[in-house]
Amino acid sequence: MGVTKTEAYTEPQLEMAALFRALGHPARIAILEKLLEVDCCICRDLTDCIDLSQPTLSRHLRELQDVGLIEDAVAGTTRRYRIAPHRWREVQGLTNALFAAFRDGGC
Repeated sequence: MGVTKTEAYTEPQLEMAALFRALGHPARIAILEKLLEVDCCICRDLTDCIDLSQPTLSRHLRELQDVGLIEDAVAGTTRRYRIAPHRWREVQGLTNALFAAFRDGGC
């Protein structure tokens, strides 16, 4: 299988692909939905409402952090997660621009 030639794509295209890849798992969507409901929460809160083990949940949280959709704050031994508001608005702008480019009419 060939390697994707990333130099053939623009930075916004690569960024959007990374975002959609991170959003491509239902557990990550569930995590985001929970974090949108509350101001912030700890991993334990998430394992109580999302049926995943703590290590699996941590891996999904890391994926969301890597693309900047969520952020964390450490207080002692506790790590609290929340939506990253600035990045969330950036992502909204990227996806809105993509959908705004749609022209109904076909080829």
